[in-house]
Amino acid sequence: MEEVVLASGAFVGTHFLLSHPLRSALVRRLGEGGFLGLYSAVAFLTLGWLVWAYRAAPEQAPLWPAGDGLWALATAIMLVASVLLMGSLVGNPALPNPGAATQALPPVLPTPRGVFAVTRHPMMWSFALWALAHALVYATPANLVLVAAVALLALVGAHMQDRKKRALQPDSWPEWERRTSYWPFAAVAMGRARLGRFGGHALGGGLVVWLAATWAHIPLAGWPAGIWRWVG
Repeated sequence: MEEVVLASGAFVGTHFLLSHPLRSALVRRLGEGGFLGLYSAVAFLTLGWLVWAYRAAPEQAPLWPAGDGLWALATAIMLVASVLLMGSLVGNPALPNPGAATQALPPVLPTPRGVFAVTRHPMMWSFALWALAHALVYATPANLVLVAAVALLALVGAHMQDRKKRALQPDSWPEWERRTSYWPFAAVAMGRARLGRFGGHALGGGLVVWLAATWAHIPLAGWPAGIWRWVG
């Protein structure tokens, strides 16, 4: 269990260090390609350590039981997470862009719609919702540490991404922040964004990912998840 905690800390901590305070110095020394190679290697190694430590942790009893109510809630949360994830892959100005310092923000609708009306960080929130869903139905101490690390990396990373984008795109990113919101549905509640126009890639793609990922628990984990808990 101690190794799960250490590996989680290494995975999250190295990501933040390399993405923010150490990035500029390392890019100057190694170049953009060298930095990306180092970043990828560290991410791969720390993630591998975390997976190994998690799988090696002893069997643990869940801290609370997961009945049909919690399973239904987690299933609904995962559908929302899947829609946010797939919607984030198209037209997302927060995706990594090495040329951002010299490029203007891509044109956006005057009123953000789709997943960007929900939050300007739909991908990060999809990871956080994944963590919440898995905490609800599998509340072992080791799993709670793992999902907490994922949620922390996603939500704190989104906040730090805003700061980085403000520095790279001072003329355009603040306007995107003004039209959108970090917290889900906050921009809608304040009238800055309008729900709708999610697009087939978000709704259809999210549904396919949701069905496939929850079904995959059967061959990979040995137990059904999502609607497969009640169907088939």
